Amino acid sequence: MSLSGLDDTAAEPPALFPAPESDAPVPAPVRRRGGPAQSSSARQESIQGAEVDRQLVFFGAEAAEPTIADLAGLLAGPGEVVRMGGTARLSVQVDAAWRVHVLVAELASRGLAASWEPTEGERHAVRTSYTRVLKPLAAAWLHGTAKRPPATFHLTGRRLRLWLAAAGTPEPPDGFRLRLGADDRECWEPIGVVLAAAGLAGTLLSPAAGGPAYLISGRRRVDRLAELVGGPPPTAPATAWPTRP
Repeated sequence: MSLSGLDDTAAEPPALFPAPESDAPVPAPVRRRGGPAQSSSARQESIQGAEVDRQLVFFGAEAAEPTIADLAGLLAGPGEVVRMGGTARLSVQVDAAWRVHVLVAELASRGLAASWEPTEGERHAVRTSYTRVLKPLAAAWLHGTAKRPPATFHLTGRRLRLWLAAAGTPEPPDGFRLRLGADDRECWEPIGVVLAAAGLAGTLLSPAAGGPAYLISGRRRVDRLAELVGGPPPTAPATAWPTRP
Protein backbone atom coordinates (compact mmCIF):
# COMPACT_ATOMS: atom_id res chain seq x y z
CA MET A 1 0.00 0.00 0.00
CA SER A 2 2.87 2.36 0.65
CA LEU A 3 3.99 2.09 -2.97
CA SER A 4 0.62 3.37 -4.14
CA GLY A 5 0.82 6.33 -1.81
CA LEU A 6 -2.71 5.78 -0.49
CA ASP A 7 -1.78 4.84 3.04
CA ASP A 8 1.76 6.15 3.37
CA THR A 9 2.34 4.15 6.57
CA ALA A 10 5.56 2.44 5.51
CA ALA A 11 7.46 5.24 3.83
CA GLU A 12 8.82 8.57 4.97
CA PRO A 13 7.87 11.60 2.86
CA PRO A 14 10.57 12.66 0.42
CA ALA A 15 12.97 15.27 1.74
CA LEU A 16 12.73 17.90 -0.97
CA PHE A 17 14.58 20.71 0.78
CA PRO A 18 17.36 21.39 1.40
CA ALA A 19 19.74 19.39 -0.76
CA PRO A 20 22.00 17.12 1.30
CA GLU A 21 25.60 18.13 1.70
CA SER A 22 28.08 16.05 -0.23
CA ASP A 23 30.72 13.95 1.56
CA ALA A 24 33.01 14.14 -1.46
CA PRO A 25 36.24 16.16 -1.22
CA VAL A 26 35.72 19.81 -2.00
CA PRO A 27 37.39 20.64 -5.31
CA ALA A 28 40.06 23.31 -5.47
CA PRO A 29 39.14 26.77 -6.73
CA VAL A 30 38.89 27.00 -10.49
CA ARG A 31 40.29 30.08 -12.21
CA ARG A 32 38.22 31.30 -15.12
CA ARG A 33 39.80 32.97 -18.11
CA GLY A 34 39.69 36.69 -17.66
CA GLY A 35 38.16 36.47 -14.18
CA PRO A 36 38.92 35.65 -10.54
CA ALA A 37 39.00 32.14 -9.13
CA GLN A 38 35.70 30.77 -7.85
CA SER A 39 35.94 29.80 -4.16
CA SER A 40 35.15 26.30 -2.99
CA SER A 41 32.20 27.57 -0.91
CA ALA A 42 30.70 29.33 -3.93
CA ARG A 43 31.09 26.18 -6.00
CA GLN A 44 29.42 24.14 -3.26
CA GLU A 45 26.47 26.56 -3.07
CA SER A 46 26.10 26.34 -6.84
CA ILE A 47 26.10 22.53 -6.73
CA GLN A 48 23.52 22.48 -3.92
CA GLY A 49 21.30 24.96 -5.75
CA ALA A 50 21.39 22.81 -8.88
CA GLU A 51 20.51 19.75 -6.79
CA VAL A 52 17.47 21.52 -5.33
CA ASP A 53 16.32 22.40 -8.86
CA ARG A 54 16.71 18.76 -9.92
CA GLN A 55 14.68 17.60 -6.92
CA LEU A 56 11.91 20.10 -7.71
CA VAL A 57 11.68 18.75 -11.24
CA PHE A 58 11.83 15.14 -10.04
CA PHE A 59 8.87 15.57 -7.68
CA GLY A 60 6.95 17.87 -10.03
CA ALA A 61 3.62 17.07 -11.63
CA GLU A 62 5.18 15.98 -14.91
CA ALA A 63 7.70 13.59 -13.33
CA ALA A 64 5.39 10.58 -12.85
CA GLU A 65 2.37 8.85 -14.32
CA PRO A 66 -1.06 9.68 -12.82
CA THR A 67 -2.13 7.41 -9.95
CA ILE A 68 -5.13 7.11 -7.65
CA ALA A 69 -2.87 8.24 -4.79
CA ASP A 70 -2.69 11.70 -6.42
CA LEU A 71 -6.33 12.27 -5.48
CA ALA A 72 -5.19 12.88 -1.92
CA GLY A 73 -4.41 16.37 -3.20
CA LEU A 74 -8.15 17.01 -3.50
CA LEU A 75 -8.64 15.84 0.07
CA ALA A 76 -5.93 18.23 1.27
CA GLY A 77 -8.28 20.92 0.00
CA PRO A 78 -12.08 20.91 -0.01
CA GLY A 79 -12.54 17.42 -1.49
CA GLU A 80 -14.64 14.85 0.35
CA VAL A 81 -14.63 11.06 0.39
CA VAL A 82 -17.42 8.85 1.71
CA ARG A 83 -17.68 5.09 2.10
CA MET A 84 -20.49 2.70 1.25
CA GLY A 85 -19.86 -0.97 1.99
CA GLY A 86 -16.62 -1.96 0.30
CA THR A 87 -16.62 1.09 -2.00
CA ALA A 88 -15.99 4.81 -1.75
CA ARG A 89 -16.80 7.96 -3.69
CA LEU A 90 -14.80 11.19 -4.06
CA SER A 91 -16.44 14.57 -4.62
CA VAL A 92 -15.49 18.24 -4.66
CA GLN A 93 -17.34 21.49 -5.25
CA VAL A 94 -15.70 24.04 -7.54
CA ASP A 95 -16.48 27.62 -8.49
CA ALA A 96 -15.79 27.67 -12.23
CA ALA A 97 -16.60 25.60 -15.30
CA TRP A 98 -12.94 25.34 -16.34
CA ARG A 99 -12.23 23.47 -13.11
CA VAL A 100 -14.92 20.93 -13.98
CA HIS A 101 -13.25 20.21 -17.33
CA VAL A 102 -9.83 19.82 -15.73
CA LEU A 103 -10.99 17.53 -12.91
CA VAL A 104 -13.11 15.30 -15.14
CA ALA A 105 -10.09 14.84 -17.42
CA GLU A 106 -7.77 14.18 -14.45
CA LEU A 107 -10.12 11.57 -13.03
CA ALA A 108 -10.49 9.92 -16.44
CA SER A 109 -6.69 9.68 -16.76
CA ARG A 110 -6.80 7.57 -13.58
CA GLY A 111 -9.54 5.28 -14.88
CA LEU A 112 -12.39 6.96 -12.97
CA ALA A 113 -15.58 8.13 -14.65
CA ALA A 114 -16.93 11.35 -13.18
CA SER A 115 -20.18 13.26 -13.32
CA TRP A 116 -21.00 16.84 -12.45
CA GLU A 117 -23.99 19.01 -11.72
CA PRO A 118 -24.64 22.67 -10.88
CA THR A 119 -25.19 23.59 -7.24
CA GLU A 120 -26.14 26.74 -5.36
CA GLY A 121 -24.16 29.92 -5.80
CA GLU A 122 -23.06 29.20 -9.38
CA ARG A 123 -20.89 26.34 -8.19
CA HIS A 124 -20.48 22.84 -9.61
CA ALA A 125 -20.17 19.47 -7.89
CA VAL A 126 -17.78 16.96 -9.48
CA ARG A 127 -18.00 13.40 -8.20
CA THR A 128 -16.96 9.87 -9.04
CA SER A 129 -19.12 6.78 -8.82
CA TYR A 130 -18.78 4.48 -5.83
CA THR A 131 -15.90 2.16 -6.58
CA ARG A 132 -13.62 -0.29 -4.77
CA VAL A 133 -10.64 1.52 -6.28
CA LEU A 134 -11.14 4.43 -3.87
CA LYS A 135 -11.60 2.28 -0.76
CA PRO A 136 -7.89 2.50 0.33
CA LEU A 137 -7.96 6.29 -0.05
CA ALA A 138 -11.04 6.51 2.15
CA ALA A 139 -9.52 4.14 4.71
CA ALA A 140 -6.41 6.33 4.95
CA TRP A 141 -8.27 9.62 5.33
CA LEU A 142 -11.45 8.85 7.25
CA HIS A 143 -11.73 8.44 11.01
CA GLY A 144 -15.38 7.54 11.32
CA THR A 145 -16.92 10.15 9.07
CA ALA A 146 -14.32 12.84 9.82
CA LYS A 147 -11.53 13.59 7.34
CA ARG A 148 -7.94 13.56 8.65
CA PRO A 149 -4.65 13.43 6.70
CA PRO A 150 -2.58 10.30 7.31
CA ALA A 151 0.39 10.87 9.63
CA THR A 152 2.94 10.59 6.83
CA PHE A 153 0.92 12.36 4.14
CA HIS A 154 3.06 14.54 1.87
CA LEU A 155 2.42 16.71 -1.16
CA THR A 156 3.79 15.80 -4.58
CA GLY A 157 3.51 17.88 -7.72
CA ARG A 158 0.52 15.93 -8.98
CA ARG A 159 -1.32 16.23 -5.66
CA LEU A 160 -0.70 19.96 -5.60
CA ARG A 161 -1.82 20.24 -9.22
CA LEU A 162 -5.19 18.68 -8.39
CA TRP A 163 -5.62 20.87 -5.32
CA LEU A 164 -4.80 23.97 -7.35
CA ALA A 165 -7.15 22.94 -10.17
CA ALA A 166 -10.02 22.45 -7.72
CA ALA A 167 -9.50 25.32 -5.30
CA GLY A 168 -6.53 27.55 -6.11
CA THR A 169 -6.97 31.24 -6.89
CA PRO A 170 -4.43 34.00 -7.56
CA GLU A 171 -3.92 36.60 -4.86
CA PRO A 172 -2.32 39.71 -6.43
CA PRO A 173 0.33 40.91 -6.56
CA ASP A 174 2.36 37.75 -5.93
CA GLY A 175 0.38 35.09 -4.11
CA PHE A 176 -1.93 32.12 -4.49
CA ARG A 177 -4.73 31.02 -2.21
CA LEU A 178 -5.37 27.28 -1.70
CA ARG A 179 -8.84 26.73 -0.31
CA LEU A 180 -9.51 24.21 2.47
CA GLY A 181 -12.63 22.29 3.47
CA ALA A 182 -14.89 24.56 5.53
CA ASP A 183 -15.89 21.70 7.83
CA ASP A 184 -12.41 20.15 8.10
CA ARG A 185 -11.04 22.33 10.91
CA GLU A 186 -8.89 19.55 12.35
CA CYS A 187 -7.18 19.16 8.96
CA TRP A 188 -6.14 22.79 8.61
CA GLU A 189 -3.06 22.78 10.82
CA PRO A 190 -1.63 19.40 9.65
CA ILE A 191 -2.04 20.48 6.02
CA GLY A 192 -0.11 23.66 6.79
CA VAL A 193 2.76 21.57 8.15
CA VAL A 194 2.78 19.50 4.96
CA LEU A 195 2.82 22.61 2.80
CA ALA A 196 5.79 23.97 4.73
CA ALA A 197 7.64 20.66 4.29
CA ALA A 198 7.25 21.10 0.53
CA GLY A 199 8.79 24.56 0.68
CA LEU A 200 5.38 26.29 0.47
CA ALA A 201 4.88 27.68 3.96
CA GLY A 202 1.66 29.66 3.93
CA THR A 203 -0.54 31.82 6.12
CA LEU A 204 -3.76 30.24 7.35
CA LEU A 205 -6.70 32.51 6.52
CA SER A 206 -9.75 32.15 8.76
CA PRO A 207 -13.28 32.07 7.36
CA ALA A 208 -13.64 35.70 8.45
CA ALA A 209 -10.63 36.60 6.28
CA GLY A 210 -11.94 34.85 3.18
CA GLY A 211 -10.84 31.34 4.12
CA PRO A 212 -10.44 28.76 5.24
CA ALA A 213 -7.43 28.73 2.97
CA TYR A 214 -3.67 28.89 2.93
CA LEU A 215 -2.12 31.95 1.33
CA ILE A 216 1.16 31.17 -0.45
CA SER A 217 2.82 34.52 -0.95
CA GLY A 218 6.13 35.86 -2.22
CA ARG A 219 7.74 35.43 -5.61
CA ARG A 220 10.07 32.69 -4.43
CA ARG A 221 7.28 30.48 -3.06
CA VAL A 222 5.01 31.09 -6.04
CA ASP A 223 7.88 30.13 -8.37
CA ARG A 224 8.28 26.93 -6.37
CA LEU A 225 4.54 26.24 -6.64
CA ALA A 226 4.71 26.78 -10.41
CA GLU A 227 7.68 24.40 -10.66
CA LEU A 228 5.85 21.67 -8.77
CA VAL A 229 2.42 21.85 -10.44
CA GLY A 230 3.68 22.14 -14.02
CA GLY A 231 2.15 24.07 -16.90
CA PRO A 232 -1.47 25.26 -16.91
CA PRO A 233 -4.26 22.97 -18.16
CA PRO A 234 -5.60 23.99 -21.60
CA THR A 235 -8.93 25.22 -20.18
CA ALA A 236 -7.45 27.26 -17.34
CA PRO A 237 -7.50 31.07 -17.71
CA ALA A 238 -4.02 32.51 -18.11
CA THR A 239 -4.20 34.38 -14.80
CA ALA A 240 -5.53 31.39 -12.82
CA TRP A 241 -2.29 29.37 -12.86
CA PRO A 242 1.15 30.16 -11.42
CA THR A 243 3.92 30.65 -13.92
CA ARG A 244 7.63 31.21 -13.55
CA PRO A 245 9.08 34.45 -14.93
